[in-house]
Amino acid sequence: MIKIHPNTVFINGAISPAWIANAIQSHHTQKHTGGHSIFLGQVRMDIIDNKPVEAIEYTTYTEMAIDALQLMCTELEKKYALDAIQVNHSLGIVNAGEICLFVFTSAKHRRAAVDACTELVERIKAELPVWGREIFSDQTHSWKENKN
Repeated sequence: MIKIHPNTVFINGAISPAWIANAIQSHHTQKHTGGHSIFLGQVRMDIIDNKPVEAIEYTTYTEMAIDALQLMCTELEKKYALDAIQVNHSLGIVNAGEICLFVFTSAKHRRAAVDACTELVERIKAELPVWGREIFSDQTHSWKENKN
């Protein structure tokens, strides 16, 4: 069973490209893995009510989020015979154009890694108790609704 530690899931602020590169590098020694799949979620500068989104401020209930993520990862590990799963989500303010979600899956075969990554991203969006407050250029805000 993959064990998720709270300090390794959430990152304060944006997830930097250097951090992502280091995370990917840490998986290169797996000799029986045939495929990796990576998803990067980025804050979009949507226009809502004629106002551009400049940033999103993410919050969570950490204990509940870790429990939900542990359940998702355990189920997907079994379903796809995964070698590795890594999920990192930003908390706090992330500006438009910056990365807020990193999902990494590895398996013996490419298709399992890709399918698991896709399913995990969809489940994170639907089930993980992380909330986003969209901050507009005029410093007003609204709560983000997750969409496909």
